[in-house]
Amino acid sequence: MESKSREWMQCKKNDPRYKIGVKQFIEFAFSQKNVKDVVPCPCVKCNNERRKCRDEIELDLLKFGIVKSYTRWLRHGESISDQTTHNNIINESNEFQEHEHDEMLDMLHEAFGVPIENYVEGERNKVSEGGDPKDAAEAFYKLMGDLELELYPGCKQFSKLSFLVKLFHIKCLTGISDKSLEMVLNLFKEALPKDNTLPESYYEAEKIIKNLSLESIKIDACPNNCILFWKEHADANECVKCHASRWKKNEPSSESSTSQSKPKKIPSKTMRYFPLIPRLQRIFMSTKTAASMRWHRDERVDDPDGVMRHLADSKAWKSFDEQYPTFASEPRNVRLGLASDGFSPFRNGHIPHNTWPVVLIPYNLPPWLCMKQQSFILSMLIPGPKGPKDKIDVYLQPLIEELKLLWEVGVETYDASKKENFRMFASLLWTITL
Repeated sequence: MESKSREWMQCKKNDPRYKIGVKQFIEFAFSQKNVKDVVPCPCVKCNNERRKCRDEIELDLLKFGIVKSYTRWLRHGESISDQTTHNNIINESNEFQEHEHDEMLDMLHEAFGVPIENYVEGERNKVSEGGDPKDAAEAFYKLMGDLELELYPGCKQFSKLSFLVKLFHIKCLTGISDKSLEMVLNLFKEALPKDNTLPESYYEAEKIIKNLSLESIKIDACPNNCILFWKEHADANECVKCHASRWKKNEPSSESSTSQSKPKKIPSKTMRYFPLIPRLQRIFMSTKTAASMRWHRDERVDDPDGVMRHLADSKAWKSFDEQYPTFASEPRNVRLGLASDGFSPFRNGHIPHNTWPVVLIPYNLPPWLCMKQQSFILSMLIPGPKGPKDKIDVYLQPLIEELKLLWEVGVETYDASKKENFRMFASLLWTITL
């Protein structure tokens, strides 16, 4: 198909081949199904963020030029699974290294749960099963645009997205502050060519990266650890047990006294909860980790000397399998352990404040992975200043609800390593306490 040639995109704007290519692109974009009067404009100025009509796009492409790294026309109806197009892109443009680009592409699909081989640009409503499909689709396509956008004209090593991902990876590994990262970002912004695509601030960079992450939920709690303001108590203003106020007392200030707006209510205590089900599903969206989740069945070998090298060798694991053979028959069903302990988030040990993280460990993984920090699943952060003690069960309610669902009903999950859907169940086998 002639419209799939990309050589013209590397030509100068006054080159006749470029002008012919622009017309071919426009014909291709407006010939797709469900396209009406406007489509995203891929010129350097708009970068697919503005939708325009046929004549406006042609004028912009001839005046400003096309984004040269936009060699996969995903926003205009081209299937990402088209291997022929992919090979043409690699051979004709050389804008990014093949391995680097494909790794970032895989990461995007794993983050949004989109199987590459089944993905078609027009099926936007299937990008995500949870949340608002339109919002998820827009976030996906925005990230795809950032992946195709080069860091600066002529840069072959990084796209805008890949550079920011590596920058935030360094931040996570080294523990540098947000302010420090913003200073580094500003330094790169000044050092790179003026027409680079780096965001102006840390806030803008964080907004881009956040689209790759999973959501967390804030749940207010009674300051005396009696209840969560959740479900039937979601709209309550005081605890139904001890009648403590849900809100902190706001001291009136000179500004608030003159303002007619009501002061913002600040919760006395707020727990942050990280839903478990989407995090378990994401484990299976990666081909590498999905295969590792079957290690205890597919690759573990029973040692004749009786040495326990993995928890699957333990009597507790084997007894559980005997008691629940249906659960044990599917090696991808998740075996979890739970651990919690308090720590002081402040360097000054004289400040009496304790925050309690609750962590889940997936024991399906091989022994060299399951106890690695990157394999831990943070379930919740219970705020201080004092620990929950024997009332920790109050905070565990959202997790228990999800665990019941995972045990009794299960959830439909896509296994990227086997390229199939299966119903995933999970069980909490034990807890680790001090």
